[in-house]
This record gives sequence, structure tokens and C-alpha cells, in this order.
Amino acid sequence: MTMKAFPETKSLPPSRRFDVAALAAEREGERYALHSRYMNEMMVRVFQTIGTDVGFQRGEGQYLYDRRGARYLDLLSGWGVFGVGRNHPLIREALESVLAAELPNLVQMDVSVLAGLLAERLLGFVPYLDKVFFANSGTEAVEAALKFARRATGRTEIIHCGHAFHGLSYGALSLNGDAIFKDGFGPLLPDCVEVPFNDLAALEKALSSGKAAAFIVEPIQGKGVNMPDDWYLRDAAALCRKYGALFIADEIQTGLGRTGRFLAVEHWGVEPDMVLIAKGLSGGHVPVGAVLTRKHVFEKVFNRMDRAVIHGSTFAKNDMAMAAGLATLEVIESERLIANAERLGARLLKSFAAMEQRYELVKAVRGKGLMIGVEFGKPQSLKLKAAWGVVEAVNPGLFCQLITLPLFEQHKILVQVAGHASHTIKLLPTLVIDSADCEWIERSFDAVIADSHRVPGAVWTLGKTLADHALKARATK
Repeated sequence: MTMKAFPETKSLPPSRRFDVAALAAEREGERYALHSRYMNEMMVRVFQTIGTDVGFQRGEGQYLYDRRGARYLDLLSGWGVFGVGRNHPLIREALESVLAAELPNLVQMDVSVLAGLLAERLLGFVPYLDKVFFANSGTEAVEAALKFARRATGRTEIIHCGHAFHGLSYGALSLNGDAIFKDGFGPLLPDCVEVPFNDLAALEKALSSGKAAAFIVEPIQGKGVNMPDDWYLRDAAALCRKYGALFIADEIQTGLGRTGRFLAVEHWGVEPDMVLIAKGLSGGHVPVGAVLTRKHVFEKVFNRMDRAVIHGSTFAKNDMAMAAGLATLEVIESERLIANAERLGARLLKSFAAMEQRYELVKAVRGKGLMIGVEFGKPQSLKLKAAWGVVEAVNPGLFCQLITLPLFEQHKILVQVAGHASHTIKLLPTLVIDSADCEWIERSFDAVIADSHRVPGAVWTLGKTLADHALKARATK
């Protein structure tokens, strides 16, 4: 007779059931009060100031719905987490099947078949790599890669690029190219050497010391959507081989089809020693990150039985995360999302390039696939130059909010700037968008950018309001 440790859920009396959705609905009106009281009040103030506190209630695919039922097109996709869209039915089904099977999750004195299957599937996309280490997030994957590189090479220095973003835990933060994230958190990890992105001479100079364990780089930098020259990554990998350092590609945001290839490095024919992925691998449900690496690196770390547990993470190979990863890869393949990203990304880049020709405030357009940056810059005409100067003098990068806020309020498009004090707006939509969504994006951006060229006008009135807010906040510090 099979013994049951818990009674069947269906037989539980009403007093024993726990309806989380009903609880959330019951206390929806306290959403911002709860966060202000118990969590990050400053984030609540930001959302209230910029007007995004509409109370999103539901997400489906590329769309969000607020408390009034209005539909929004999400061009943030949870900072790239929802590559396959929100609440994809196949991923939900996979997770439900794991729960229904009552699998012996995280036994710890055994291995998970789902982890083995996900590792096999991932390496099928990246056949020049041999081993996989699972983590809970992108920043954990970075931390693992740093340890692996030092252990495998016997060296200590890690070379990274200015303007990089590799995460916010201590090792990853030490490689962060934006000072605002580091301020007040030092001292950070020693032996981290920063070089300019896209500068091979600076990279070779840093490598030539013979102290570098690795060079870590985002193929396309997320903060600003900064693109490499066509030869940069290929020649950087060659320099790493020349000087005995490992080449680590941080594909946490660019991977899994985002740029129209499974990995962004494929655009330039580069084969790194380690590839880091996360974000979109979770399907947006259960966080998962991974380090894909060469066998000789992996076996330097896990080289004896007594070192089998030398690095790990308690929840890293949990069944729900592995199932989410497997289901996400299935969706990407079966729905041809990589090809969709390439095709629709090319369309959007062409449309934005046309806007660059029409509007003097649009300085540059760049990207690959569905990772697109639209950069704004100081205009030449006198009225626009004066208005730009007033706004930017208060807070560098403030102009971009004069684009993002009308996009949200008037056109129901959720998008944000590409980094602190940045003049670039980044589009990072789900890979499931369609032609109608592209038309929505093109029409909305064109209308708002056109409005920004009218002085005086509603956009610049908004700019004065935001500038006043910024000045008042500064005065109360």
C-alpha cells in the first residue's frame, strides 16, 4: 500500500486551502503601501513620479494589462527575462507536470535527470563547449565563471570593459563599468582591470602582463546597446589565446535568440571558452543561469572526488528551474523565435534608421535582432538646442524620459533608457512580437519624436515639469 505524507489537495477542507491569487486580489489596493512600508520606497516614488503606477494585473505574451484592462506593449520584457513572452502555455504545462509528478527534487545525494537533459540540450546549440554548470541567476553565473577562470589558469586578473554590466553581486559588481552601482560598496574584488570596449590595443596591453585569467565581455553591451566593430570579438579571442587567458562571453542578455542568433557571438564567428546565459532561459517563471565551458576548464575545478562540491548552489539544479529551461528551449525552436527576432529586428532597425534621417534629435540607431538602441543627441536648431540645454542641465539623460513617458501614457508602450544618465532608449521586446506590434512601435515612436521637435510643445512642457521635480528632490537632500 502506498503511503501518503500529505492528504490530497482536492480533499482539503476550505479552511486548509491557500488561494494566493485571491489574496493578491483582496489586497491589490495596498500594492504601493506595502512596498513603501516593507520594501524599497524609493522605487515606488520613481514609478509614481513617472506615471507607471497603473497597477498591472495580467501579462500574456508580449502584452501587459492594467487595472482598467488597458493593453500595453512591453518593450522591456522584464529586462529580457520574457524572451518567449509572459505565461507561455507550454512552459506553464511543463511546470505543472513537474508538480503533478511529485519528483524527488533536490535530493542532493543524487543527481537530477532534468538537469542532465537541460545540459545536453544547451550544448547541442553550442557544440564546441563540453560542460555546464547551473546557477540561479546571471550574476551567479558570472561569479562561477570568475572562480573557474582563476582556478583553471592559476592567474588572478580579470579584464573587463568600461560601460559593462555583469551583475550586482560582489565579483560581478567589481566588473561593472558604471560607478553609480559601485558607490559606497567598496572595497571590491581586487585584480580587476578595466579596458575600453572595442579597443584591441588596450586589451592587448592588459593581457601582455601575463597575469590575466580571463577577459569577460558582453558581445553587445546592454548599457547603451554598444556594438563591437566587426573584427573586435574575433581578434579579442585571438589575443586571449596568444596570452593564455580565457575568453568569456557574457550572453546573459544577448543569448537565446535575442539578436537573431542563438548566441550573439555567432554573428562574428567567435567560439568562447565560456558562455554565460540566464534571463530568458527561465521562461520568466523559475530563475536559472548557466555557465557553458570547455572540458579542460571544468576539470581543473572539479578534478578530484573531494572537490566535487567545491563550488555549487543549493537551488541551482532544482526540477522546476530545469523544466522551465527545457520548455523555453522547446518554445524557441518550435516557434522559430530566433528567425522571428532576426526578421522583425531588421524591419525595426530600418524604420528607426529612417527616423534618424528625418529627425535631428535622433543621433544614432544600432542593434541586432530584437536588441535595439535609439540614441538621442544635442540638436543644431536654436529653439531645440535651448530646450535641450535646459532639460539636460538639470539631469543628464533626462531628455529620454520626454520620449518614454508619452510613449507610455499616450501610446501604451512600456520602454526605458539603456542606463544611468544615458541618451539611448533600449528596445528589448519579447521574441514573439509580430508585424502588427512592429507597426504599433513604428507609429508610436514616430509620433512622439515628431512632437519632441515642436518648441514650445507638450513634450517640452513635460520636460519642465520633470526638471522641477528633479530640482525639488535635489533641494531636499
